[in-house]
Amino acid sequence: MKRRALLSVSDKTGLIELARVLVKHDVELISTGGTKKTLSDAGLPVLGMEEVTGFPEMLDGRVKTLHPLVHGGLLFRRDLPEHVRQVEEAKIHPIDFVIVNLYPFQATISKPECTVEEAIENIDIGGPSMLRSAAKNHQDVTVLCDPADYAKFIEVLEKDDAADFTFRRELAAKVYRTTAAYDALIAKYMSDLCGVENPEKLTETYVLKQTLRYGENPHQKASFYATPFSEEYSLADCVQRHGKELSYNNIQDASAALQILKEFSDASVVALKHMNPCGVGVSTDLYSAWRKAFEADPVSIFGGIVAFNQEVDAKIAIELSEIFLEIILAPSFTTEALEILTKKKNIRLLTLPEKTAKRYLKTSVRVAGGLLVQDTDRVSAHPSHCTVVTKTKPTNPQFIDALFGEKVCKHVKSNAIVIVKDGQTLGVGAGQMNRVGAAEIALKQAGDKAQGAVLASDAFFPMSDTVELAVKYGITCIIQPGGSIKDQESIDVCDQHSISMIFTGERHFKH
Repeated sequence: MKRRALLSVSDKTGLIELARVLVKHDVELISTGGTKKTLSDAGLPVLGMEEVTGFPEMLDGRVKTLHPLVHGGLLFRRDLPEHVRQVEEAKIHPIDFVIVNLYPFQATISKPECTVEEAIENIDIGGPSMLRSAAKNHQDVTVLCDPADYAKFIEVLEKDDAADFTFRRELAAKVYRTTAAYDALIAKYMSDLCGVENPEKLTETYVLKQTLRYGENPHQKASFYATPFSEEYSLADCVQRHGKELSYNNIQDASAALQILKEFSDASVVALKHMNPCGVGVSTDLYSAWRKAFEADPVSIFGGIVAFNQEVDAKIAIELSEIFLEIILAPSFTTEALEILTKKKNIRLLTLPEKTAKRYLKTSVRVAGGLLVQDTDRVSAHPSHCTVVTKTKPTNPQFIDALFGEKVCKHVKSNAIVIVKDGQTLGVGAGQMNRVGAAEIALKQAGDKAQGAVLASDAFFPMSDTVELAVKYGITCIIQPGGSIKDQESIDVCDQHSISMIFTGERHFKH
């Protein structure tokens, strides 16, 4: 009996070439709708699905392949005599090859103007059914769901006139990954429509972006997967313009730098090392912001990452080229800046996408045996929500610096203390087991520059020791969430030394 191939694709890349090879190997083509028209227009012999099933398409194409003559031809086992007997009695013709890809659900819901009705109509039913049937019976059926596999399939077919079992199983596994990811997108879309916050089953999907040389350490294998949709200031959407391949640690650090950068609308620069900022500067112009970020900690920036929220020009590029940096990120680089920076063979230059979708996804972290999921921390202190709790009131510049410091502090590993002044970080104390320890690190780094500066804390002070230390360094304003049962002790110390203290009411732990 002549072999048959069922072709029904939304993405018609490589379709004609593949179909011609199948015909060359004496394979009969059956197809549906637009795919059939494409094959016919190319002069290829093809049977319509209604010629196979004896039943016309109906319900605007919703029902066309959901038929025993299709799925019987896909699912029957050729090695079982009873299966063979049943399909012969039912006059079911075997289907040996399935080339199917799915309705573009992801592309459809990505369009800003997409309606719910349009989204629903782009949920494929017949496609996944055919793919899953063929994949289940991969011992007898070859199934292709991705045009990227056509070339290898053609090579195999030309060589052996059939695909071997190992290849068929690999293709079947890809089908189930594809349909699982497809269903995960649909599940999320429908759950979002219903306002489901904590689904009983969490179905997420990611797309392989890059296979990495190694993970955090050379003995660890690693890969980088991206979400199907763009997220604001996402590293996955950046374009690498120059330099070595990104490493696991590069990706972690660069992403952390971007999350800090998106806090600011003025000209801003973030220098980062090991997931913590070593220098952040904001100003009315990018060069001044860059100098602030660099001078905040010219030692720690060595081997770090620098992120800009405006175009990098030649003046800044000259100074960047004099420092050993792993990555520079910016919306763009001038031609002159690129000429200067690309002379450094290994430095990685990345540009942010021109438009970033403001999708705010949940944040998740893997723990042994499970996954922790939470809302992304998008809250920052707003002046109208802040409370000054001391007799001394902050000046307007101090208040501005306090809000700046709080934005930086929320991205520093807890316990976190950040010292700032005039839109510049002066000291960063990160990841300490007690708050006064973090303050000691930050204040010591700031040194004499702490005189008249602002201290920001990611959480409240359980006792007054941090404030007492701040007094010794000349801090004049403190911003913290408040909420400790001993808040009054810290307020009293501030009042004794004419320090202003601002409560935000919002904690920003970052573990």
